[in-house]
Amino acid sequence: MAGKKHPSRTRDFRAATYDPAMHWVLFFDGDCGFCSATVRIVARIDRRARINFSPLQGKLAASHELAGFISENGGTLVLLRETDGRLFFRSDAVIELARALGGMWRVFTVAKLIPRPLRDWAYRQIAIRRHWWPGTSASCALPDPELVRRLRE
Repeated sequence: MAGKKHPSRTRDFRAATYDPAMHWVLFFDGDCGFCSATVRIVARIDRRARINFSPLQGKLAASHELAGFISENGGTLVLLRETDGRLFFRSDAVIELARALGGMWRVFTVAKLIPRPLRDWAYRQIAIRRHWWPGTSASCALPDPELVRRLRE
């Protein structure tokens, strides 16, 4: 095997590196207090304002045919990477979101090593119970002006 490189060492990781031109849209259940609280937290963490937000009930989600991802029994977070139009769902969306946030949040990208069926199972367990989590309410708090600027319909 002399002269041949190990396949895992020759993969192109450039797509996973930081690109300041990249932007994302985080689609969320606009009727879910837990989801709205998550959006407020992400907006606070994302100081570069590269992540925008749109409810799954909105026009932008409808144009991407995402309305089917709203469900009382385990709806999902959907993340759109606008740079290339790629959509991420469930646990893949959470991992891509950690990558998009950068900094210390990138440590959560190691979850990619866990098999997707197991990651998605854990994601569904949280999603199914999202309306019952303590500290969330059925209604949404009024967003701050910075968050309103980043909301897309």
